[in-house]
Formats: sequence, structure tokens, C-alpha cells
Amino acid sequence: MSSEKRLGFFTRLLDDASAADRYRFAAEQIVHAERHGFDSAWIAQHHFHRDEGGLPSPLPFLAYVAARTSRIRLGTGIIILPMEDPVRAAEDTVVVDLLSGGRLEVGLGTGATPESFLAFGIEKEQRTEVFAQKLAKLHEAWSGAALGHDENRLYPEAGTLPKRTWHATFSVAGAERIGKAGAGLMLSRTQPRSAEAPQATLNEIQHPIVDAYLANLPKGVEPRIMASRSLFVADDRDEALRLAEIGLNRVLERFIASGHRIADRSLEGLIRSLDTHVGAPEDVIASLAADTVIPRATDVVFQVHSVDPPHPQILRSIELTAEQVAPALGWKTSRPRPVAINA
Repeated sequence: MSSEKRLGFFTRLLDDASAADRYRFAAEQIVHAERHGFDSAWIAQHHFHRDEGGLPSPLPFLAYVAARTSRIRLGTGIIILPMEDPVRAAEDTVVVDLLSGGRLEVGLGTGATPESFLAFGIEKEQRTEVFAQKLAKLHEAWSGAALGHDENRLYPEAGTLPKRTWHATFSVAGAERIGKAGAGLMLSRTQPRSAEAPQATLNEIQHPIVDAYLANLPKGVEPRIMASRSLFVADDRDEALRLAEIGLNRVLERFIASGHRIADRSLEGLIRSLDTHVGAPEDVIASLAADTVIPRATDVVFQVHSVDPPHPQILRSIELTAEQVAPALGWKTSRPRPVAINA
């Protein structure tokens, strides 16, 4: 992780708490990440299901966080575009970008939870086609084109926001499309292995995706590659593993339902199968050093999911990541190191 790479923090709202407290915790985590020099913070969108992410409206949330921060870039990871009106999405993203002083990064994707699509009148099998249609409309609105009537043009104007889009994918075909579009590539923290290669590592799956993206990127367009990774670091290795055992077992059946093949249900097997980096700083540094996709990324974004420790431990993980883990991998921040708070 060289000094040129940007360090990000990804929060999902899965605390055992009310929605209001979940949103408060997530905002505090992003403020804490900024205080410790992180370059970006990302938030997921999930509809309906409390146990998947807890935030259906990421843009209002980021507008709130923008008012509490001054430097950290704020990203959606992702907006599920098939479920959105693209003109309204264009308007909302522009307003949040202005309120944040041009700090918004727009991550987009097709979504994956089958039940959620039905509420929006979409079959899951249609999501790729609908995504492409709405993506074209989103960019049309951002471009200032007339929308249904010659006087209907986006206000406020989008400025450079269209150059700050990212698309998520699990596949080589998806990476080809993203490269051709000149967007940023968002790589998942974990993904299911195929029946043909059940023992494949995440590196083996994601290197061809990166290759396809780079091969299709238009000449002159700088690559933007985000490697999202599950990471939880604690002062004490045993405590980190204790919390990992709780968290990983809590989400195990959901991962299996989504296509993961997990033959070894020991803690070590779950950590390996779900591509989790966990332990004391020295453990996590060694684990990340073996990840050969990270050197190819421009942005490395860490999230504590699926360990999902309590809020105070997340704050401490943010501190240890910035103070020990990321610097050991070559990251440098221009921000002064703060004094750790008592969480």
C-alpha cells in the first residue's frame, strides 16, 4: 500500500441498536476516520432488511455527515440504481456534492437481494438491463441535456461529479463494461467461489477482473480501482478472534444462501472462506501483505463487516488501522496524528 494509495473506511449499520443509534454510531465512525487521516468514507444502501445494512437513504445521511466533516471524501457503496429514479438521483447527488464542497463519490450497482426488487416493481433478472437504462439517463441528466422539455435541464449543474462515479461488479464481463465507461472499479471484500474452482482465492478471482477493467479503459483515462476488504484489528488478538467468531457465525447462513461454499466451519475456516483480516496489528499486517490485489488498487477501503464488533471496538480498529496497519503497508497521511479518544 504505497503513499499514493487512498485509505478508506466503509461502514455498514449493523449494530444491535435502534436505527437512530445506528446512524449516530456510523456518523461518529466517519468523523473519527477523518480525524485519523482516512481519505474517504463509504456507506452502503440496503432496503427493508435490518440485518443487511439498515440504511435505505445514503444521500441524506451523507449530507448530514458532510456538515460534521471538512476533508474526508464521502462515497456511496453502493446506490442500487435499478431501484432509483435516475433524474432524482442526479438531483440529489448534485445537491449533496455542493453541500459537501465537492467531496461526493458516487458508487453505483445493480443490487442483489431478490425480495427487495419486487417492492420497486422489478424482477431480479431484469436488474442488469434496468441498471444500464437508468445509468444512461443519470448521465444524460448530469450532462445538462434537455429532460422531456427543452427548459428542463438539471439545476444545479453537475460539474465534475460524473467523473467521480464507481461501479461495483463480481465479474470479468462487468469489469469490461466499467472500463469502457471510464468509471471507477469497485471490488468486493469477498465473493462466492464457482463450482469449477471452489478453492480459488480472492486474489485469483479478482486479478482477471482488474485485468479486464484495465484492458477496456479508454486511452488517457486514469484507472480507479477500489479494493474493499474486511478488516478488524484490536489491541489483543484473542479478543479480536472472540468477536470474529461471534460475528462470522451470525452471518454464516446468509453467506451460504448467497452462494458461498464453506466446508470448514471452524473459526480459521470462516476467516479464510469469508476473506477476513482479523487480529492484533501484526496479524492483520501480515494477512494484508499476502493480498496481491491491493498493490494494484488506487483505493483500499476497510470495513469491519462481517465481524461487526461493538461501536467502541470499531473506533479503536479505526485508530489502529491508521496508526499501525496502513503505515506498515506504505500508506502515509498528511494529517497530524490525533490523540486516541476513550470510546
